[in-house]
Amino acid sequence: MTKLKKILSASLLLLSFCVISAAQTRSETLLRDWQFRQGHELDAADGWTDVKIPHDWAIYGPFDRSNDLQTVAVIQNGENEASAKTGRTGGLPYVGRGTYRCTVDIDGADASRILLFDGAMSEARVFVNGREVCFWPYGYNSFYCNIDDALQTGRNTVAVQLENRPQSSRWYPGAGLFRKVRLLTVPKRHIPVWGVYVTTPYVSKEYALVRVRTEMAGCGEGETLEFRSTICGEDGNVLATRTDRRCLMHGAPAEQNITLERPELWSPENPAMYVLRTEVLRDGEIVDACDTRFGVRSIELRADKGFFLNGKELKFKGVCLHHDLGPLGAAVNKSAIRHQLAILKDMGCNAIRTSHNMPAEELVELCDEMGFMMMVEPFDEWDVAKCDNGYHRWFNVDSGNGVSWAERDMVNMLRHFRNNPSVVMWSIGNEVPTQWTPGGYEVASFLQDICHREDPTRPVTCGMDQFDAVVNNGFAAILDVPGFNYKPHRYQEAYDKLPQNLILGSESSSTVSSRGVYHFPMKRGYDLLDADHQCSSYDVEHCFWSNIPDVDFAADEDLPWCIGQFVWTGFDYLGEPSPYDTDAWPNHSSMFGIMDLASLPKDRYWFYRSIWRPEVPTLHLLPHWTWKGMKGESIPVIAYSSYPEVELFVNGRSIGRKSRKQEGNPGRESVINVRLDRFRFVWEDVAYEPGELRAVAYDADGSVAEDRVIRTAGKPYALQIENGLAFTGCEGLPQLEADGSDLAYLTVKVVDKDGNLCPDAAKLISFEVSGAGSFEAVANGDPCCLESFREPHMSAFHGMLTVIVRAGETGGALQVSATAKGLKPASATLEVR
Repeated sequence: MTKLKKILSASLLLLSFCVISAAQTRSETLLRDWQFRQGHELDAADGWTDVKIPHDWAIYGPFDRSNDLQTVAVIQNGENEASAKTGRTGGLPYVGRGTYRCTVDIDGADASRILLFDGAMSEARVFVNGREVCFWPYGYNSFYCNIDDALQTGRNTVAVQLENRPQSSRWYPGAGLFRKVRLLTVPKRHIPVWGVYVTTPYVSKEYALVRVRTEMAGCGEGETLEFRSTICGEDGNVLATRTDRRCLMHGAPAEQNITLERPELWSPENPAMYVLRTEVLRDGEIVDACDTRFGVRSIELRADKGFFLNGKELKFKGVCLHHDLGPLGAAVNKSAIRHQLAILKDMGCNAIRTSHNMPAEELVELCDEMGFMMMVEPFDEWDVAKCDNGYHRWFNVDSGNGVSWAERDMVNMLRHFRNNPSVVMWSIGNEVPTQWTPGGYEVASFLQDICHREDPTRPVTCGMDQFDAVVNNGFAAILDVPGFNYKPHRYQEAYDKLPQNLILGSESSSTVSSRGVYHFPMKRGYDLLDADHQCSSYDVEHCFWSNIPDVDFAADEDLPWCIGQFVWTGFDYLGEPSPYDTDAWPNHSSMFGIMDLASLPKDRYWFYRSIWRPEVPTLHLLPHWTWKGMKGESIPVIAYSSYPEVELFVNGRSIGRKSRKQEGNPGRESVINVRLDRFRFVWEDVAYEPGELRAVAYDADGSVAEDRVIRTAGKPYALQIENGLAFTGCEGLPQLEADGSDLAYLTVKVVDKDGNLCPDAAKLISFEVSGAGSFEAVANGDPCCLESFREPHMSAFHGMLTVIVRAGETGGALQVSATAKGLKPASATLEVR
């Protein structure tokens, strides 16, 4: 049984203890079936389309240069003069208005109803039976509203108007009700949304102190209630329980302290979870009850020493993630997120930064379950603009009762995720222009104070890129953790000047590459442009503000007070096609990802794996070895390996045996002057000849440990389908749950008659899906490809692409077939159960 299923079993076991009226009153209904139309006409008679929520209206396209053509100066990139930009938000039609509507049936029970939105992009106005009940401008945040006053017994219409303005984002934001929507039915006296707060103020192997604070709504001042808290383990067994009588005064929560003996501590290696069952009783009868998942773990920052989890020093081996899921757009799908995290876990990643917005609930739950630490971040803008219609328009605006939208958004985020053990740090913003204003430190202090008020258990950071400003104006000094974007060469200076004696690489590398593309000669540098609008996969190209991965690896190794990094980015995402963002259409997606937009690994994936998981065998060789017309010409060859030595052979002839060079002085100089051969095995001048390129790895004893072979490919002959996680070691085809939302990622390759990948094949591949599922999307990872993600055909990019299929709601066989003109077709059968 999986850990998640154990947790759910534990929750159901606890529920079975309480078969009484409260269990019948509180319920949660997922509102999936809606209608959608463009525009804001609530009562329009036609133009409605049936959709399933989560839904992104813009991902269906088409791609067009005019969708996001902008003339702007990107100030965070150091630009002073405006220039034409294309593809900044993916070239997709996200700008505009849209309306969603659904019906809900309400009985006459004496209960309250709450609509809970996990995200609505954007400027959401919620109507019930034509009456506006809620407005929430920020598209990324969760919000809820009581709808009792607008309801009637029987059928009710819920409608949501959304508007996305032009120049409101620096990347693809998506459009629509892109996260789930729920209808909550709760008793009149009830625990409010996010009303239970669990902390573990003392943690040891022997016992943990679990502190529970429970808020109540609908109760009278001075009313006395009983609070019964029960902790259950993953196996469903009750581990601890406590009941206390509490008098509710001045809106303060009821507090309880529970001793949990011999706790299993949450960590990336052992993501143990518990379920807290909270029951509220009045005169011996339960008036409300809810479950809260939590973990037991301690976090600590030690000056000069680093970040400690459960008393053990731990470096962040993190990546930044934008919220889009590539060909799925912004519409949240839990199995798609799980697919991404499984890839990152295999790579050795242990942390996620939510860039630059509140995350989907599903991502945080999966990080709890799969063992990823999280830095949760709310904003890319504060009160000073990056985009004409960005969040600065709302930051200081009164949302009601004298509370700004910035504070309301922060409070919702903090209360939503403060029980999740994966969340170990809050970030209050990213590269905000406010950082260099005279009063910028006051705004930072305002946001950090909200974090400390709502959750004093976690440290606060901010992704800062204006080094001289923040180090000299007090901005960086007030933060719990100074987070710097792309400044490893100045870490020592920051350490010397700032009081924290710790530095975090809140955003690192920004290396750019296109899967399967290799430019000759191999040039190490920034903003290198090529006629094919691609970046070389030698992993030595970056933007002018950033660097190659080797520099950040050196900082992590050489500076003990550097607590780690968050790489920009784990996956390619829609928009920000740097360095091809200055009217370089058709570029419309990033090239920063370690994985491409189709969730296929670039060479960099094995580079990070070789450093972040040294205990696991890794040997990867690049480039491919099919170079027509280049016999005798110089080809640089690189191996990424966790082994100490690698030898290269061409057609059986040794080209030399290499080991990593640990030269340079520890500290600042080694970070600035890091050499390529410190973390890589590099042969810069290999004469190409068709045949076989082989790398042989040697262990610490000098014995042969592993080899890797790449052969010159012949003509394209056939298609091949395999598990989208095959490169991580997953064998066989994936199985799907018959829940109507589970997805399977399948890699499709063009191969020669001997099964070798044809690295330059660009054949148009078509798909048919039948049986117990349906076609969902297709992607090839090409940042210049304008073919639709949502049509069942696409051209291969360097011999590969990904097709995604969705399970139906009944079990059976799901058949996938792939065909291309002149090639032997391929098929696969997946089990849906």
